[in-house]
Amino acid sequence: MTGRRTPWPGVPADASAPDGYTPEPAPADAAALRERLAEAVEATDAPDVVFAVSRHGRRTLHSGGTAPPPDVPREDLRYETGSASKTFTALLLTRLIRRGVLTGGEAAADCLAPGTRAGPHPVTLAHLITHTAGLPALPADFVRRGLPAWRTNPYARYPAERLTDAFLRHTPRHRPGTRWHYSNYGVSVLGHAIAAITGTPWDDLITGQVLRALGLSGTALRAEGPGTDAVGHRKDGRTPVPAFDAGGFQAAGAVRSTPNDLLTFLEAHLDPARSPAAEALRAVRVPVLRRGPGHRHVHTVGWFRHPTDGGPMYFHSGATLGQQAFLGFRPDTDTALAAVCTRRFRARDPFIATAYALLAQG
Repeated sequence: MTGRRTPWPGVPADASAPDGYTPEPAPADAAALRERLAEAVEATDAPDVVFAVSRHGRRTLHSGGTAPPPDVPREDLRYETGSASKTFTALLLTRLIRRGVLTGGEAAADCLAPGTRAGPHPVTLAHLITHTAGLPALPADFVRRGLPAWRTNPYARYPAERLTDAFLRHTPRHRPGTRWHYSNYGVSVLGHAIAAITGTPWDDLITGQVLRALGLSGTALRAEGPGTDAVGHRKDGRTPVPAFDAGGFQAAGAVRSTPNDLLTFLEAHLDPARSPAAEALRAVRVPVLRRGPGHRHVHTVGWFRHPTDGGPMYFHSGATLGQQAFLGFRPDTDTALAAVCTRRFRARDPFIATAYALLAQG
């Protein structure tokens, strides 16, 4: 697919926020929302499910599942967000750019190995976060390395050093910036490049610049145990799987969070003015890439952006070997949706479609 990037960084602040005051939902609307959330939980058919909605700052959560209720309420556990972690990474990069720490135009190879000759068309940090770096979804030897742990934790068998070495030896398929191809590989390299050029470990960067800045005390990068973290399951919905270990792919999939923390993260995108990361939160809503026939598919730095009758909706989903997540928000209706479940994605899985439809309906 051919991609066309609009200028980034340096794009103007998003001006798509709704004008005027929107009243809180009437009691009948609130009851209808609770019913819709209950239906969504039931339709998901997973051991543990939570659908959480914030509308005009008023939160409604509904949880359930096919498994017996855990000792800790489902809505208080942390869930693996998988690729939805990329929205946290996008906000981090954008915040560093807005603060003048980075430009986004840095060559990733030079960040990782100073003095590297990157050639006339280097892969930049901006290319990596927008999936236009010309990289495949995963490194060429990922399957071979991960195969012994394919059903448990293949990513854990691919450490950071191997990931960055693979990148430094890789020749992009296409000239960077010309085509879009979704890549866990690319966003993971980005995380290591940012850590290298700033001289700050990845954990410290994402914790200080995003989690702490937004007050996300229920969000972390690794599991602590069953009293804190939800347990994922295989496709059968019965067989538990170990907690996800992202290995060298932290920037692409390591974030785990409670439903309420995920709502806090999304609410910050709906109302940036109340956050210390206001400029970055506005910037990550701005379209930077269009692709596909007629350039119908629109992307921001970290979000997929689809049209609705009232305005754009922003979303990102994610999956690990035992869990799934969906994050999205709509400025036109001042609505945010965070949904999580503890069953691995399977053929004709209803979870993502149910969450998307719920947000799209407003």
